[in-house]
Amino acid sequence: MRDYLLTLCVTAAVTYLLTGPVRKFAIATGAMPEIRARDVHREPTPRLGGIAMFFGLCAGLLVASHLANLSSVFELSNEPRALLSGAALIWLIGVLDDKFELDALIKLGAQMISAGVMVMQGLTILWLPIPGVGTVALTQWQGTLLTVALVVLTINAVNFVDGLDGLAAGMVCIAAAAFFLYAYRIWYGYTIEAAAPATLFAAILMGMCLGFLPHNMHPARIFMGDSGSMLIGLILAASAISITGQVDPDALKIFEGSTRQATHAALPVFIPLVLPLTIIAIPMADLILAIVRRTWNGQSPFAADRGHLHHRLLEIGHSHSRAVLIMYFWSGLIAFGTLAYSVHSASGWIVMVIVALSAIGLVLLLLPRFTPRAPRWAESFVPPRYRRRGRTEEAVPAVAGAAEVHPVEAETPAEERVPVPAGVNGATAIGHRSRFTDRRKAGTPS
Repeated sequence: MRDYLLTLCVTAAVTYLLTGPVRKFAIATGAMPEIRARDVHREPTPRLGGIAMFFGLCAGLLVASHLANLSSVFELSNEPRALLSGAALIWLIGVLDDKFELDALIKLGAQMISAGVMVMQGLTILWLPIPGVGTVALTQWQGTLLTVALVVLTINAVNFVDGLDGLAAGMVCIAAAAFFLYAYRIWYGYTIEAAAPATLFAAILMGMCLGFLPHNMHPARIFMGDSGSMLIGLILAASAISITGQVDPDALKIFEGSTRQATHAALPVFIPLVLPLTIIAIPMADLILAIVRRTWNGQSPFAADRGHLHHRLLEIGHSHSRAVLIMYFWSGLIAFGTLAYSVHSASGWIVMVIVALSAIGLVLLLLPRFTPRAPRWAESFVPPRYRRRGRTEEAVPAVAGAAEVHPVEAETPAEERVPVPAGVNGATAIGHRSRFTDRRKAGTPS
Protein backbone atom coordinates (compact mmCIF):
# COMPACT_ATOMS: atom_id res chain seq x y z
CA MET A 1 0.00 0.00 0.00
CA ARG A 2 2.85 2.42 0.75
CA ASP A 3 4.23 2.07 -2.77
CA TYR A 4 0.82 2.87 -4.25
CA LEU A 5 0.46 5.88 -1.95
CA LEU A 6 3.94 7.09 -2.93
CA THR A 7 3.07 6.76 -6.62
CA LEU A 8 -0.21 8.62 -6.05
CA CYS A 9 1.52 11.46 -4.19
CA VAL A 10 4.25 11.86 -6.81
CA THR A 11 1.66 11.93 -9.59
CA ALA A 12 -0.43 14.50 -7.73
CA ALA A 13 2.60 16.69 -6.94
CA VAL A 14 3.89 16.72 -10.52
CA THR A 15 0.42 17.49 -11.89
CA TYR A 16 -0.16 20.26 -9.34
CA LEU A 17 3.23 21.93 -9.86
CA LEU A 18 3.04 21.83 -13.66
CA THR A 19 -0.51 23.18 -13.94
CA GLY A 20 0.60 26.75 -13.15
CA PRO A 21 3.25 26.92 -15.93
CA VAL A 22 0.85 25.15 -18.30
CA ARG A 23 -1.74 27.86 -17.62
CA LYS A 24 0.75 30.56 -18.60
CA PHE A 25 1.67 28.57 -21.69
CA ALA A 26 -2.01 28.24 -22.67
CA ILE A 27 -2.51 31.99 -22.32
CA ALA A 28 0.62 32.73 -24.35
CA THR A 29 -0.43 30.40 -27.18
CA GLY A 30 -3.99 31.71 -27.25
CA ALA A 31 -5.67 28.50 -26.07
CA MET A 32 -8.50 30.55 -24.55
CA PRO A 33 -11.63 30.13 -26.66
CA GLU A 34 -14.40 32.69 -26.65
CA ILE A 35 -17.45 32.19 -24.45
CA ARG A 36 -19.96 29.89 -26.16
CA ALA A 37 -23.71 29.74 -25.66
CA ARG A 38 -23.52 26.45 -23.77
CA ASP A 39 -20.71 27.59 -21.43
CA VAL A 40 -21.39 28.30 -17.77
CA HIS A 41 -18.33 30.45 -17.09
CA ARG A 42 -18.42 34.14 -18.02
CA GLU A 43 -14.75 34.86 -18.60
CA PRO A 44 -12.36 33.28 -21.13
CA THR A 45 -10.40 30.58 -19.32
CA PRO A 46 -7.27 28.83 -20.64
CA ARG A 47 -7.42 25.14 -21.52
CA LEU A 48 -4.63 22.60 -22.04
CA GLY A 49 -4.72 21.40 -18.42
CA GLY A 50 -4.33 17.92 -19.85
CA ILE A 51 -0.65 18.68 -20.49
CA ALA A 52 0.09 18.73 -16.77
CA MET A 53 -2.04 15.63 -16.23
CA PHE A 54 -0.17 13.69 -18.93
CA PHE A 55 3.22 14.50 -17.42
CA GLY A 56 1.80 13.47 -14.05
CA LEU A 57 0.92 10.12 -15.63
CA CYS A 58 4.46 9.75 -16.99
CA ALA A 59 5.96 10.62 -13.60
CA GLY A 60 3.73 8.10 -11.82
CA LEU A 61 4.65 5.28 -14.20
CA LEU A 62 8.35 6.19 -13.97
CA VAL A 63 8.36 6.13 -10.17
CA ALA A 64 6.36 2.90 -10.01
CA SER A 65 8.79 1.16 -12.37
CA HIS A 66 11.62 1.77 -9.86
CA LEU A 67 9.76 0.59 -6.75
CA ALA A 68 10.53 -2.91 -5.55
CA ASN A 69 6.92 -4.00 -5.06
CA LEU A 70 5.62 -2.48 -8.31
CA SER A 71 8.46 -3.10 -10.74
CA SER A 72 7.12 -6.61 -11.37
CA VAL A 73 4.06 -5.04 -13.04
CA PHE A 74 6.33 -3.73 -15.81
CA GLU A 75 8.34 -6.96 -16.03
CA LEU A 76 5.47 -9.44 -16.17
CA SER A 77 2.92 -7.38 -18.08
CA ASN A 78 2.90 -5.18 -21.16
CA GLU A 79 -0.20 -3.28 -20.02
CA PRO A 80 1.64 -0.18 -18.65
CA ARG A 81 3.34 0.34 -22.01
CA ALA A 82 0.06 -0.25 -23.82
CA LEU A 83 -1.64 2.34 -21.60
CA LEU A 84 1.11 4.90 -22.16
CA SER A 85 0.98 4.42 -25.94
CA GLY A 86 -2.78 4.88 -26.14
CA ALA A 87 -2.71 7.78 -23.66
CA ALA A 88 0.01 9.62 -25.62
CA LEU A 89 -2.00 9.39 -28.83
CA ILE A 90 -5.31 10.52 -27.36
CA TRP A 91 -3.55 13.28 -25.40
CA LEU A 92 -1.90 14.64 -28.55
CA ILE A 93 -5.25 14.77 -30.35
CA GLY A 94 -6.76 16.49 -27.33
CA VAL A 95 -4.05 19.15 -27.30
CA LEU A 96 -4.67 19.89 -30.97
CA ASP A 97 -8.41 20.08 -30.32
CA ASP A 98 -7.95 22.50 -27.41
CA LYS A 99 -6.02 24.81 -29.72
CA PHE A 100 -7.65 24.35 -33.13
CA GLU A 101 -11.14 22.86 -32.41
CA LEU A 102 -10.98 19.61 -34.38
CA ASP A 103 -14.04 18.00 -35.93
CA ALA A 104 -15.97 15.53 -33.77
CA LEU A 105 -15.51 12.68 -36.27
CA ILE A 106 -11.74 13.19 -36.21
CA LYS A 107 -11.72 12.87 -32.44
CA LEU A 108 -13.92 9.78 -32.63
CA GLY A 109 -11.51 8.19 -35.07
CA ALA A 110 -8.57 9.04 -32.79
CA GLN A 111 -10.34 7.43 -29.87
CA MET A 112 -10.81 4.20 -31.83
CA ILE A 113 -7.18 4.22 -32.97
CA SER A 114 -5.98 4.77 -29.39
CA ALA A 115 -8.08 1.83 -28.23
CA GLY A 116 -6.72 -0.26 -31.11
CA VAL A 117 -3.14 0.59 -30.12
CA MET A 118 -3.79 -0.71 -26.61
CA VAL A 119 -5.44 -3.87 -27.96
CA MET A 120 -2.45 -4.60 -30.21
CA GLN A 121 -0.17 -4.48 -27.16
CA GLY A 122 -2.26 -6.85 -25.08
CA LEU A 123 -4.62 -4.59 -23.12
CA THR A 124 -7.86 -6.22 -24.19
CA ILE A 125 -10.82 -8.17 -22.84
CA LEU A 126 -10.14 -11.90 -23.07
CA TRP A 127 -13.23 -13.31 -21.35
CA LEU A 128 -16.40 -12.26 -19.59
CA PRO A 129 -17.91 -13.64 -16.39
CA ILE A 130 -21.58 -14.45 -17.04
CA PRO A 131 -23.88 -15.23 -14.07
CA GLY A 132 -25.19 -18.78 -14.08
CA VAL A 133 -22.82 -19.78 -16.87
CA GLY A 134 -19.30 -19.03 -15.71
CA THR A 135 -16.41 -17.71 -17.73
CA VAL A 136 -17.03 -17.19 -21.44
CA ALA A 137 -13.91 -16.88 -23.61
CA LEU A 138 -14.06 -14.29 -26.37
CA THR A 139 -12.62 -14.59 -29.83
CA GLN A 140 -10.02 -12.08 -30.93
CA TRP A 141 -12.41 -9.91 -32.92
CA GLN A 142 -15.04 -10.04 -30.18
CA GLY A 143 -12.53 -8.93 -27.56
CA THR A 144 -11.22 -6.17 -29.83
CA LEU A 145 -14.69 -4.87 -30.64
CA LEU A 146 -15.79 -4.89 -27.02
CA THR A 147 -12.59 -3.21 -25.84
CA VAL A 148 -12.81 -0.42 -28.42
CA ALA A 149 -16.49 0.14 -27.62
CA LEU A 150 -15.79 0.38 -23.88
CA VAL A 151 -12.91 2.82 -24.40
CA VAL A 152 -14.93 5.09 -26.71
CA LEU A 153 -17.98 5.08 -24.42
CA THR A 154 -15.97 5.89 -21.32
CA ILE A 155 -13.96 8.65 -22.98
CA ASN A 156 -17.09 10.38 -24.28
CA ALA A 157 -18.94 9.90 -21.00
CA VAL A 158 -16.18 11.74 -19.14
CA ASN A 159 -15.94 14.35 -21.91
CA PHE A 160 -19.68 15.05 -21.79
CA VAL A 161 -19.74 15.54 -18.03
CA ASP A 162 -16.86 18.04 -18.15
CA GLY A 163 -19.12 21.09 -18.02
CA LEU A 164 -18.63 22.62 -14.57
CA ASP A 165 -15.51 23.61 -12.66
CA GLY A 166 -14.03 20.56 -10.95
CA LEU A 167 -16.86 18.23 -12.00
CA ALA A 168 -15.09 15.77 -14.32
CA ALA A 169 -11.89 15.57 -12.27
CA GLY A 170 -13.81 14.99 -9.04
CA MET A 171 -16.16 12.36 -10.44
CA VAL A 172 -13.33 10.44 -12.13
CA CYS A 173 -11.34 10.60 -8.89
CA ILE A 174 -14.29 9.03 -7.05
CA ALA A 175 -14.57 6.30 -9.69
CA ALA A 176 -10.80 5.70 -9.56
CA ALA A 177 -10.94 5.34 -5.79
CA ALA A 178 -13.61 2.65 -6.13
CA PHE A 179 -11.55 0.88 -8.79
CA PHE A 180 -8.46 1.04 -6.60
CA LEU A 181 -10.13 -0.47 -3.54
CA TYR A 182 -11.66 -3.30 -5.54
CA ALA A 183 -8.49 -4.07 -7.51
CA TYR A 184 -6.35 -3.89 -4.37
CA ARG A 185 -8.66 -6.41 -2.72
CA ILE A 186 -8.34 -8.80 -5.68
CA TRP A 187 -4.55 -8.30 -5.82
CA TYR A 188 -3.68 -8.67 -2.14
CA GLY A 189 -6.81 -10.37 -0.82
CA TYR A 190 -6.80 -13.19 -3.38
CA THR A 191 -3.09 -12.86 -4.36
CA ILE A 192 -4.02 -12.63 -8.06
CA GLU A 193 -1.16 -10.78 -9.77
CA ALA A 194 -3.25 -10.06 -12.86
CA ALA A 195 -5.02 -7.33 -10.86
CA ALA A 196 -1.78 -5.45 -10.13
CA PRO A 197 -1.80 -3.28 -13.32
CA ALA A 198 -5.38 -2.13 -12.71
CA THR A 199 -4.48 -1.21 -9.12
CA LEU A 200 -1.54 0.86 -10.36
CA PHE A 201 -3.61 2.58 -13.07
CA ALA A 202 -6.29 3.55 -10.56
CA ALA A 203 -3.73 4.98 -8.10
CA ILE A 204 -2.10 7.08 -10.82
CA LEU A 205 -5.48 8.29 -12.05
CA MET A 206 -6.41 9.41 -8.55
CA GLY A 207 -3.14 11.36 -8.31
CA MET A 208 -3.74 13.08 -11.66
CA CYS A 209 -7.21 14.24 -10.61
CA LEU A 210 -6.21 15.29 -7.09
CA GLY A 211 -3.26 17.29 -8.40
CA PHE A 212 -5.40 19.14 -10.95
CA LEU A 213 -8.46 19.82 -8.78
CA PRO A 214 -7.00 22.74 -6.73
CA HIS A 215 -6.56 24.70 -9.98
CA ASN A 216 -9.92 23.62 -11.40
CA MET A 217 -12.32 24.19 -8.51
CA HIS A 218 -14.82 27.02 -8.87
CA PRO A 219 -13.86 29.59 -9.99
CA ALA A 220 -11.49 27.62 -12.22
CA ARG A 221 -8.17 29.15 -13.24
CA ILE A 222 -7.67 26.58 -15.99
CA PHE A 223 -9.71 23.87 -17.74
CA MET A 224 -8.43 20.40 -18.50
CA GLY A 225 -9.91 20.60 -22.01
CA ASP A 226 -10.26 17.58 -24.25
CA SER A 227 -6.57 16.85 -23.71
CA GLY A 228 -7.41 16.09 -20.09
CA SER A 229 -10.96 14.72 -20.24
CA MET A 230 -10.19 12.20 -22.98
CA LEU A 231 -6.97 11.22 -21.22
CA ILE A 232 -8.54 10.40 -17.86
CA GLY A 233 -11.45 8.72 -19.62
CA LEU A 234 -9.04 6.41 -21.44
CA ILE A 235 -7.16 5.56 -18.23
CA LEU A 236 -10.44 4.84 -16.46
CA ALA A 237 -11.44 2.50 -19.29
CA ALA A 238 -8.03 0.82 -19.23
CA SER A 239 -8.45 0.07 -15.53
CA ALA A 240 -11.86 -1.46 -16.19
CA ILE A 241 -10.54 -3.56 -19.07
CA SER A 242 -7.55 -4.77 -17.08
CA ILE A 243 -9.49 -5.84 -13.98
CA THR A 244 -12.40 -7.34 -15.93
CA GLY A 245 -10.93 -8.89 -19.03
CA GLN A 246 -7.59 -10.03 -17.62
CA VAL A 247 -8.54 -11.47 -14.20
CA ASP A 248 -9.97 -14.95 -14.69
CA PRO A 249 -12.85 -15.73 -12.27
CA ASP A 250 -11.64 -19.35 -12.31
CA ALA A 251 -8.80 -18.17 -10.07
CA LEU A 252 -11.37 -17.15 -7.45
CA LYS A 253 -12.92 -20.60 -7.18
CA ILE A 254 -10.15 -21.59 -4.77
CA PHE A 255 -11.64 -19.12 -2.31
CA GLU A 256 -15.31 -19.30 -3.31
CA GLY A 257 -15.72 -23.06 -3.89
CA SER A 258 -16.59 -23.23 -7.60
CA THR A 259 -16.40 -21.26 -10.81
CA ARG A 260 -20.08 -20.33 -10.78
CA GLN A 261 -19.94 -19.24 -7.16
CA ALA A 262 -16.83 -17.19 -7.86
CA THR A 263 -18.51 -15.52 -10.84
CA HIS A 264 -21.62 -14.83 -8.79
CA ALA A 265 -19.54 -13.40 -5.94
CA ALA A 266 -17.71 -11.06 -8.32
CA LEU A 267 -20.81 -10.13 -10.34
CA PRO A 268 -21.68 -6.85 -8.54
CA VAL A 269 -18.41 -5.31 -9.76
CA PHE A 270 -17.38 -7.43 -12.76
CA ILE A 271 -20.42 -6.65 -14.89
CA PRO A 272 -20.44 -2.91 -14.04
CA LEU A 273 -16.81 -2.72 -15.11
CA VAL A 274 -17.57 -4.37 -18.45
CA LEU A 275 -20.53 -2.11 -19.08
CA PRO A 276 -19.80 0.86 -16.80
CA LEU A 277 -23.31 1.44 -15.56
CA THR A 278 -22.62 1.84 -11.85
CA ILE A 279 -19.04 2.95 -11.20
CA ILE A 280 -19.42 5.79 -13.73
CA ALA A 281 -23.20 5.65 -13.85
CA ILE A 282 -23.73 9.42 -13.79
CA PRO A 283 -21.45 10.24 -16.77
CA MET A 284 -22.80 7.27 -18.71
CA ALA A 285 -26.42 8.25 -18.04
CA ASP A 286 -25.62 11.81 -19.15
CA LEU A 287 -24.06 10.45 -22.35
CA ILE A 288 -27.06 8.25 -23.18
CA LEU A 289 -29.57 11.02 -22.45
CA ALA A 290 -27.60 13.48 -24.58
CA ILE A 291 -27.53 11.12 -27.56
CA VAL A 292 -31.25 10.38 -27.29
CA ARG A 293 -32.14 14.06 -26.81
CA ARG A 294 -30.10 15.30 -29.75
CA THR A 295 -31.21 12.50 -32.08
CA TRP A 296 -34.86 13.11 -31.13
CA ASN A 297 -34.45 16.81 -31.98
CA GLY A 298 -32.90 15.98 -35.35
CA GLN A 299 -29.40 17.07 -34.31
CA SER A 300 -26.07 15.33 -34.50
CA PRO A 301 -25.19 13.26 -31.39
CA PHE A 302 -21.99 15.32 -31.18
CA ALA A 303 -23.77 18.70 -31.29
CA ALA A 304 -23.22 20.61 -28.06
CA ASP A 305 -26.17 21.88 -26.01
CA ARG A 306 -27.17 22.93 -22.49
CA GLY A 307 -29.24 19.85 -21.64
CA HIS A 308 -26.70 17.96 -19.55
CA LEU A 309 -27.47 16.92 -15.98
CA HIS A 310 -25.29 19.64 -14.47
CA HIS A 311 -27.02 22.27 -16.62
CA ARG A 312 -30.40 21.09 -15.36
CA LEU A 313 -29.22 21.39 -11.75
CA LEU A 314 -28.31 25.01 -12.41
CA GLU A 315 -31.65 25.68 -14.09
CA ILE A 316 -33.70 24.51 -11.08
CA GLY A 317 -31.84 26.89 -8.79
CA HIS A 318 -28.71 25.16 -7.53
CA SER A 319 -25.52 27.17 -7.33
CA HIS A 320 -22.42 26.16 -9.25
CA SER A 321 -20.64 24.67 -6.22
CA ARG A 322 -23.74 22.89 -4.95
CA ALA A 323 -24.46 21.31 -8.34
CA VAL A 324 -20.91 19.90 -8.39
CA LEU A 325 -21.23 18.58 -4.83
CA ILE A 326 -24.55 16.90 -5.66
CA MET A 327 -22.96 15.15 -8.64
CA TYR A 328 -20.08 14.09 -6.37
CA PHE A 329 -22.57 12.71 -3.84
CA TRP A 330 -24.46 10.57 -6.34
CA SER A 331 -21.28 9.32 -7.99
CA GLY A 332 -19.78 8.32 -4.66
CA LEU A 333 -23.02 6.72 -3.49
CA ILE A 334 -23.36 4.55 -6.58
CA ALA A 335 -19.65 3.66 -6.89
CA PHE A 336 -18.93 2.85 -3.25
CA GLY A 337 -22.40 1.38 -2.70
CA THR A 338 -21.71 -1.13 -5.45
CA LEU A 339 -18.26 -1.78 -4.03
CA ALA A 340 -19.63 -2.40 -0.53
CA TYR A 341 -22.32 -4.70 -1.88
CA SER A 342 -19.75 -6.72 -3.82
CA VAL A 343 -17.79 -7.31 -0.61
CA HIS A 344 -20.76 -8.09 1.67
CA SER A 345 -23.60 -8.95 -0.68
CA ALA A 346 -25.37 -10.95 2.04
CA SER A 347 -25.62 -7.99 4.44
CA GLY A 348 -29.01 -6.32 4.38
CA TRP A 349 -27.82 -3.24 6.25
CA ILE A 350 -25.75 -2.15 3.23
CA VAL A 351 -28.91 -1.92 1.13
CA MET A 352 -30.65 0.02 3.91
CA VAL A 353 -27.77 2.51 4.13
CA ILE A 354 -27.80 2.99 0.35
CA VAL A 355 -31.56 3.59 0.39
CA ALA A 356 -31.23 6.09 3.25
CA LEU A 357 -28.44 8.00 1.50
CA SER A 358 -30.46 7.98 -1.72
CA ALA A 359 -33.35 9.61 0.14
CA ILE A 360 -30.97 12.28 1.44
CA GLY A 361 -29.76 12.86 -2.10
CA LEU A 362 -33.31 13.32 -3.35
CA VAL A 363 -33.98 15.88 -0.60
CA LEU A 364 -30.89 17.82 -1.65
CA LEU A 365 -32.14 17.81 -5.24
CA LEU A 366 -35.55 19.14 -4.22
CA LEU A 367 -34.18 21.98 -2.06
CA PRO A 368 -32.14 24.04 -4.49
CA ARG A 369 -32.58 27.29 -2.58
CA PHE A 370 -31.65 25.90 0.82
CA THR A 371 -28.35 27.38 1.99
CA PRO A 372 -26.74 25.46 4.87
CA ARG A 373 -25.26 27.56 7.68
CA ALA A 374 -22.23 26.42 9.60
CA PRO A 375 -22.26 26.61 13.42
CA ARG A 376 -20.57 29.66 14.91
CA TRP A 377 -17.51 27.74 16.09
CA ALA A 378 -16.83 26.57 12.51
CA GLU A 379 -17.50 29.85 10.67
CA SER A 380 -13.81 30.69 10.35
CA PHE A 381 -13.23 27.47 8.39
CA VAL A 382 -15.97 27.84 5.75
CA PRO A 383 -16.58 30.31 2.89
CA PRO A 384 -18.48 33.52 3.77
CA ARG A 385 -21.67 32.35 2.04
CA TYR A 386 -22.07 29.61 4.67
CA ARG A 387 -21.71 31.95 7.67
CA ARG A 388 -24.58 33.36 9.67
CA ARG A 389 -25.58 36.89 8.73
CA GLY A 390 -26.35 37.86 12.30
CA ARG A 391 -22.70 37.93 13.23
CA THR A 392 -21.90 40.32 10.39
CA GLU A 393 -24.73 42.64 11.39
CA GLU A 394 -23.60 42.67 15.05
CA ALA A 395 -20.08 43.60 14.00
CA VAL A 396 -21.33 46.95 12.61
CA PRO A 397 -21.46 49.46 15.49
CA ALA A 398 -24.60 51.55 15.77
CA VAL A 399 -23.97 55.29 15.47
CA ALA A 400 -26.35 57.58 17.29
CA GLY A 401 -28.31 59.81 14.96
CA ALA A 402 -27.10 58.03 11.82
CA ALA A 403 -29.57 57.87 8.97
CA GLU A 404 -30.93 54.48 7.95
CA VAL A 405 -29.29 52.80 4.99
CA HIS A 406 -31.72 52.19 2.19
CA PRO A 407 -31.86 48.54 1.01
CA VAL A 408 -30.81 49.59 -2.49
CA GLU A 409 -27.73 51.31 -1.09
CA ALA A 410 -26.85 48.29 1.04
CA GLU A 411 -26.63 46.15 -2.09
CA THR A 412 -24.43 48.70 -3.91
CA PRO A 413 -20.67 48.00 -3.94
CA ALA A 414 -18.58 50.43 -1.92
CA GLU A 415 -16.75 51.80 -4.97
CA GLU A 416 -20.08 52.70 -6.63
CA ARG A 417 -21.68 54.46 -3.63
CA VAL A 418 -22.32 58.17 -4.02
CA PRO A 419 -21.25 60.64 -1.34
CA VAL A 420 -24.14 62.64 0.11
CA PRO A 421 -23.73 66.40 0.53
CA ALA A 422 -23.78 67.79 4.05
CA GLY A 423 -27.23 68.54 5.39
CA VAL A 424 -28.94 66.05 3.11
CA ASN A 425 -30.48 62.94 4.66
CA GLY A 426 -33.44 60.59 4.56
CA ALA A 427 -35.56 60.61 1.41
CA THR A 428 -33.55 63.50 -0.05
CA ALA A 429 -30.37 61.42 0.13
CA ILE A 430 -32.07 58.48 -1.55
CA GLY A 431 -33.35 60.71 -4.35
CA HIS A 432 -29.91 62.25 -4.79
CA ARG A 433 -28.31 58.79 -5.17
CA SER A 434 -31.05 57.59 -7.50
CA ARG A 435 -30.64 60.57 -9.83
CA PHE A 436 -26.88 60.14 -9.85
CA THR A 437 -27.20 56.41 -10.63
CA ASP A 438 -29.69 57.12 -13.44
CA ARG A 439 -27.34 59.63 -15.01
CA ARG A 440 -24.43 57.13 -14.82
CA LYS A 441 -26.47 54.45 -16.53
CA ALA A 442 -27.56 56.93 -19.23
CA GLY A 443 -23.95 57.95 -19.85
CA THR A 444 -24.48 61.63 -18.99
CA PRO A 445 -21.97 63.53 -16.85
CA SER A 446 -22.99 64.26 -13.27
